[in-house]
Order: sequence, then C-alpha cells, then structure tokens
Amino acid sequence: MSLLEPPRPALDPAFETQRVELADLIFRHAPQDGSFTTGVEALFVSRYSQPSDFSPSLPKPALCIMAQGRKEVRLADEYFAYDPLNYLVVSVSMPISGRVLEISPEHPVLALRLDIDPAEIATLISEAGPMGVPSRPTGRGLYVEPIDPLMLDALLRLTRLLDTPKDIAMLAPLIRREILYRLLRSPQGHRLYQIASENSQNHRVSRAISWLNGNFEQPLRIDSLAREANLSVSTLHHRFKAMTAMSPLQYQKQLRLNEARRLMLSEGLDASAAGYRVGYESPSQFSREYSRQFGAPPVRDLARLRMSL
Repeated sequence: MSLLEPPRPALDPAFETQRVELADLIFRHAPQDGSFTTGVEALFVSRYSQPSDFSPSLPKPALCIMAQGRKEVRLADEYFAYDPLNYLVVSVSMPISGRVLEISPEHPVLALRLDIDPAEIATLISEAGPMGVPSRPTGRGLYVEPIDPLMLDALLRLTRLLDTPKDIAMLAPLIRREILYRLLRSPQGHRLYQIASENSQNHRVSRAISWLNGNFEQPLRIDSLAREANLSVSTLHHRFKAMTAMSPLQYQKQLRLNEARRLMLSEGLDASAAGYRVGYESPSQFSREYSRQFGAPPVRDLARLRMSL
C-alpha cells in the first residue's frame, strides 16, 4: 500500500485570488451537497460538507480540480491525494474509490470535474501536429500534477461562463480545447497522448478496459480479451497492470463487487441475487470476495453503509 502525496508549496497571492474566485463560482452553482451538471457540456461542480468513507465509482476520463478542500483517491492498493495546488487526471475509465478530506459545514469541499473525450484528444493531436509531447514508459491511468497559472486561468474562464450563459456556445469549446492542449503539454501529458493515439499499446489496452467495463458479468477469457486489444496475452497483462495496478482478473473482480454493492444498496437485492447478477455462480465465493474487498460480509457492510447515510 502506498500514498502518492503531491507537494504542497506556499500559496502565491495571485493564485489564491483565482482559487477563491473559482471556489465562489462552484459554491454558487452547486446549491447543496452533491455533484451537479452545468450549462457547459461535460463540466460538473460539486459541494460536500460532511466526511464520508471511500465510495467506489467508475469515472469517465476526466480532469478533476479542487478549489477548496482535499480528496484522496484509491486505485487497488495505491492512494492519490490532490488539493487546490494539484489536479487529478483520470485518463481511462477504471474502478476507483474516493473520499473528501479537510471538510466541515463551514468549509465544504468545492470541486470541479471536466470530462475528457479521448476522441477529442486525438482530433487535437491530428490538427495541431507535433507538440513535443515526450514519450515515456507506461504509467498509471490516473495521475496527480501540480496546477500551473495558465491552466488555472483557463479553468476559471470556463467556469465564469456559468454566469454568462449566452457566451457558452461560442466560448466554451475554445476554452475547453485550450485546457486539453495544456494537459497534453504538461509534464505527464504523454499519458493522455498514448491513450488517444490509435497505434499505441496504451490505446489498445484502453480498448480492453472498455470491453471489461461493459461486459464484466461475463466469464473472462484472457486470450479473447487480448484479441480484442490486438495484443499478445503477455503484453496485455504487463500493460494492463501498469495502467490499472491490477491484473485483468482483479480488475473484473473490482467491477463486479462494486456493482453488486450498488445493486444491494440502491435496488434492494439480497446478496445471492446481486452476486448472480454480476456474474458469480457461487454465493459463498461472492460472500468471501465481498468480505475481503469491503471488510465485512454483505449484510453487515450494508447495515453500516445505511447507518452512515
């Protein structure tokens, strides 16, 4: 288990002014606790004033910004923390869990999420031509990066459009394109570049990940998954684990257990029915793996979750 902690240098006064404005915009457009769509396509604002345990999700590729507070994200046994000085990028949809930190009703967590379409990245690459994006070894499919003034300025300008809706149609696509360009030019921009480049092995692994995300209840045949990705079995295993911190089988198990937990909590299914729905044929195996994943058998885990709601 490891905690990937970003640096936390002293705040620059100009940066702090922009951060405060961004936090105010989010606070006004997130009327209560929760995550909210906005008038800008793929832009979400969120506010949270109460602490919570790790909550599983399967996010789309996205850029995540904290204007106030701090968040910790767990991928397998690794932890990534980010705050107003550091943004998080999810370059490929993966099962992760997150919890907010440094939180109170007086100082709620205020966050921004901009979903990223890999096809849009690919179009930008083809239109812009060579951008000096470095080629580096495969890394995780999510990463934390220090935010620079130009990126913060672009995000602030995009969020300001929420106060002038008539400008969104014309200006939002331009600013969004600028943000994606700056992500590509950042020190870790090669991770997005590789996902979007059709001839790269990372792009092929992302195809395998997409297939698993949509078919996790089906039996996993590694040779079929390798053919889906157009990779050898050994290369798929190596690249898949480098990107997700899990083998394909471990990844499928995370998807199944997270979905089963959601089905029991939101749809009232019992453990046997939920396990069967996500692909488990043995209730005892489902209960064992669920207990290892969430620290308690399904009935006790759900009782604990419902008490915390």
